[in-house]
Amino acid sequence: MKNTPADSRPREKLLTRGAGALSDAELLAILLRTGIVGKGVLQMAEELLDSKLGFGGIAGLHNTTAEDLKRIKGLGPAKRAELVAVLELARRALAEQMQTRTVFESPNAVKDYLQLHLAHKTYEVFAVLFVDAQNRMLAMEELFRGTLTQTSVYPREV
Repeated sequence: MKNTPADSRPREKLLTRGAGALSDAELLAILLRTGIVGKGVLQMAEELLDSKLGFGGIAGLHNTTAEDLKRIKGLGPAKRAELVAVLELARRALAEQMQTRTVFESPNAVKDYLQLHLAHKTYEVFAVLFVDAQNRMLAMEELFRGTLTQTSVYPREV
């Protein structure tokens, strides 16, 4: 990065042009801060987002865990913790935003909400969404947890 012109470096680019001007890899590189010997931070970020080497983009990274991140060379405990914290903050911000407006205007809105909350789980979940007359969510409860591939649901308990 030191050999890169100042206006092309991710951090400087963000400050002068705004976050929208950066690629996903550049934003991730800012978060990672440093690379490792033989691999710059931008290359490391691109590999994390790569579908073959990493997690398949921001959505794939969003659904990862600290344990999944251990397999990436150069991500020590501090970087893993920071990434997981940022991803959880994003998840919470989206959840908060969804709770303050009419969330379930369409089946896709329900799907998006459930993906946000359940996709990262390593087990099957049977959840119930409670909504008011304007389709605003009041609560979501996980009623049953299962294994990796199935869960048992007891109708009398629903």
